[in-house]
Amino acid sequence: MKTVNFEKLFVLEIANNHMGDLEHGLNIIREFKKVTKKYPDFNFAFKLQYRDLDTFIHPKYKGNKDIKYVKRFEETRLSKEDFKKIKDEIVKMGFISVCTPFDENSVDLIVEHGYDIVKVASCSFTDWPLLEKIVKTDKSVILSTAGACQNDIDRVFAFFDHREKHFAFMHCVGEYPTAKENFQLNQISFLRKRYLNLPLGYSTHEAPGELDSIKIAVGQGALIFERHVGLKTEKYDVNAYSSTPEQIDKWLASAKEAFVMTGVVNRRRDISEKENADLTGLKRGMFVKNTIRKGEKLTLQNAFFAIPNIAGQVLANDDSKYTEYIAKKDIEKDKPVMFADFEVNNLREKFHEIAKKIRDLIIKSNVPLPSKFDFEISHHHGIDNFDKIGATIIRCINREYCKTIIITLPGQKNPTHHHMKKEETFQVLYGDLILEIDGKEKEYKRGDIIVVERGVKHNFTSKTGAIFEEVSTTHFKDDSYYDDEKVITNKNRKTEMTFWSDWLQKPLE
Repeated sequence: MKTVNFEKLFVLEIANNHMGDLEHGLNIIREFKKVTKKYPDFNFAFKLQYRDLDTFIHPKYKGNKDIKYVKRFEETRLSKEDFKKIKDEIVKMGFISVCTPFDENSVDLIVEHGYDIVKVASCSFTDWPLLEKIVKTDKSVILSTAGACQNDIDRVFAFFDHREKHFAFMHCVGEYPTAKENFQLNQISFLRKRYLNLPLGYSTHEAPGELDSIKIAVGQGALIFERHVGLKTEKYDVNAYSSTPEQIDKWLASAKEAFVMTGVVNRRRDISEKENADLTGLKRGMFVKNTIRKGEKLTLQNAFFAIPNIAGQVLANDDSKYTEYIAKKDIEKDKPVMFADFEVNNLREKFHEIAKKIRDLIIKSNVPLPSKFDFEISHHHGIDNFDKIGATIIRCINREYCKTIIITLPGQKNPTHHHMKKEETFQVLYGDLILEIDGKEKEYKRGDIIVVERGVKHNFTSKTGAIFEEVSTTHFKDDSYYDDEKVITNKNRKTEMTFWSDWLQKPLE
């Protein structure tokens, strides 16, 4: 199947504006080429319309000048040979060739003439005999959606999608010309959200001088743009919704400006040096609240943030729960925290390593978790010793009753402690749990239930890793009393991390 790049594709629609005059049709192509060559970043196509008038118009109504469309089509009739000459001129001028068929015979002629794209007009959007003919070609297809209800659009989407066609939808309003209040440009983003990854466009029937809508369409994510064009001469005029070369020039300039303003797509934008400089001047710098001695760790309790900052200073934006600052020398009160004066340790990789181990254990256990959950990583003897001393806690409910999931890595031990306010019941969900209660140690397996009463000292570990559920009365932050003095004096022994359930399927960042 042949495919065409729909990115920034501007389709210039001749329709019947060739007026049945071959030379006039050729001149339209040539005059608009002069305009389009000014916009090398865009892709351009010219579009014709094919009707087999001998079969398209009922024999009874041929020659009837009282019916607008019969009169228009018959008066602008071109031979197949003349259409082919215009199509060849389109290709010669470097345009992508597009044609709209209104009957099955015209589809055959499009294939014979070698067009790149088949365009389905809004009036033919659910013309199923015609669509069945079009879908069998090897052409890319663009379909306008004017007048179609949602169910029809879904059906047509499924029809082409199931047959793996390369196709696109165009938001379109079938009023000639279309009043501003009927543009309905939000339909572009609506269609984008409903038909993910499908190229979307905007086919206009607006007044030729309208320039705002193209910018809005670009902002809504349209990739393809179609406008009727004509050439005004002493012999021929243009209709109320067809643009002259001068008007198309302004329309394209407006589109170009819109693409500049909307910027990059499908990735985060680049940050300019000026933007970085302007924002840095507004950021707070870190300062020492009270004199800090060499070798001492700077904590948030002994730091404050204020402006102005100076070059080389640690900013509020640089600080995180994963970063620690150790003074290389004595730093006096109110002095800026300078990178050069501190040993900076970024613990993010260590936390990611821990999170991966926890995730692997959760996946292996198949224990269900909420769609969103908060980890509390308890590193009682510091993060570097977490594999030996610590635990991971996921709090699910904390009301008058509490439910918590506790994870113990292989060989990891949670220090001896007790609670005065809450009573706990543990149930092993996965692995082996070695629990010491009031000095007595016992090993438990999956399904076992253990009660730990108030005031009773306990600790736990696991040989191969364990996940167990804790059901208790309300949890209080100040209700854990540890025997180990190192734990008591460690005021930064807990780190919280938030995850969503899809974290179990995607790589850590």
